[in-house]
Amino acid sequence: MTSTSPTAGDPVASTPTAAQPGSALADAANGLVAGLLTVGLSTLVAALLEGVGRTGGQAAPIAAVSSAFVDRTPPWLKDLAIAAFGTNDKRALLVGVVVVLAALCALIGVLARTRLTAALVAFSALGAAGVAAVLSRPDASLLDAVPTLLGTVVGLWFLRRGTRAVDDVGADNPARRLLLGAAAGGSAAYVGGLLWGGSAAATASREAIARAPARATKISVPAGADLRISGATPFIVPNDDFYRIDTAIVVPRLNADEWRLRVTGMVEREVEIDWNTLQDKPMRESLVTLTCVSNEVGGDLVGNAVWTGWPVRELLAQAGPRLGADMVLQTSADGWTCGTPLTAMTDDRNALLAVRMNGEPLPFEHGFPVRLVVPGLYGYVSACKWVTELKVTTFAEDVGYWTPRGWSAEGPIKTSSRIDVPRSGATVPAGRVAVAGVAWAQHRGIAEVAVQVDDGPWEPARLAADASIDAWRQWVLDWDATPGSHTLRVRARDMRGTLQSADVRPPAPNGAEGLHTVTVRVE
Repeated sequence: MTSTSPTAGDPVASTPTAAQPGSALADAANGLVAGLLTVGLSTLVAALLEGVGRTGGQAAPIAAVSSAFVDRTPPWLKDLAIAAFGTNDKRALLVGVVVVLAALCALIGVLARTRLTAALVAFSALGAAGVAAVLSRPDASLLDAVPTLLGTVVGLWFLRRGTRAVDDVGADNPARRLLLGAAAGGSAAYVGGLLWGGSAAATASREAIARAPARATKISVPAGADLRISGATPFIVPNDDFYRIDTAIVVPRLNADEWRLRVTGMVEREVEIDWNTLQDKPMRESLVTLTCVSNEVGGDLVGNAVWTGWPVRELLAQAGPRLGADMVLQTSADGWTCGTPLTAMTDDRNALLAVRMNGEPLPFEHGFPVRLVVPGLYGYVSACKWVTELKVTTFAEDVGYWTPRGWSAEGPIKTSSRIDVPRSGATVPAGRVAVAGVAWAQHRGIAEVAVQVDDGPWEPARLAADASIDAWRQWVLDWDATPGSHTLRVRARDMRGTLQSADVRPPAPNGAEGLHTVTVRVE
């Protein structure tokens, strides 16, 4: 005869009993804490291994799962995320992953009350998914899976242990103390992992570079390059305001003293340089406007800065590209790649191994210690942050990260312009109104900008001083505004005579087209 009461050591009755008040909440909390312990311990152990240089990939499970999701994101979904969240798209993804994981863990906790074995299997499946995501990252090794495996084992232990007596989270009993203690431990481990993962050595190396004098051939920015129109984007965008678009869920924090860059592939000789070698090279400053291919017409994923670095053509010349090579595959410390035309990195443009941005060491978010800046090309085919390898190859042999995901192999920047003021939907007083903004056509330069009011004639705008063909140009039109609703649109022409396209096209596969248009009310 089979007993319907729990046997010794079995936390679950063979026949489910009615849940006591609050038990479902307690069970959900039990599952949540099991998940928190897993994630917290995994993150802490991953950070410890990274700190001693024992990991090659991305060992923290939340970051690995998010990165794996990004890898499988089609262009339309990428554009949708950027349109909805802007440069906060990665934060939104992390929040989404955490919310889904929390919901699954809560459901597993509830399931464990009556189906413990099934709950343990489901929890193990979550852990296995985390391990798979970790191992899918570039340069991952079996050691990278250890943090997630260890965290999953601890989570399974707690899920089984906590299910034994958690019926009322409000009671002052050992189960409640276990739950609260585990929650505190998991939270502390997670925070500790994040803080340790910040890499004190990387921060110290950047601070030391900031204190050292910057030796470089300086540029002179014409006084008239910034029109200083109220509300308009400044000619040089401060580092804190500069847009950031990349696939790094967790920003790599590299120690400059340990950084290396290798030139490999179709070369006469492979070359490797370290930070000290690079610092001894003759540096130069260059004004370059960077543009993201995901920038919508009128969007803000574009910015101008003074970059300091060593021309990458000098490094490639040391390696000696072989006949037939036409592409350089750039690789980041986090495994991201982009394919850049070899000619763009070896001609007379100021393609730099950049180490400073607006006079400061590169911010971690913008590629410290070294990144590539290549004028005239969208960032997805040129602007590799945290660069560690340059492989001289061919477009037939290799592809960058975004090419197999629906984006063009080559991405020259299109002639574009934007109205900064007045903003669309704004109300302005009748009379003289400054219509102002920026226009860009990197490595070709802007020759003219014109503004159309309603269906009237195109009126030439006044251009700011031309600081560089690789930098955007500000413009302004003094408009005699009359009462009523009005539509303003802008277009630019580059120095090669190409007029900005009025055809409306989305960012994919090689950059948006169309004329930026705003509607304002004059009173």
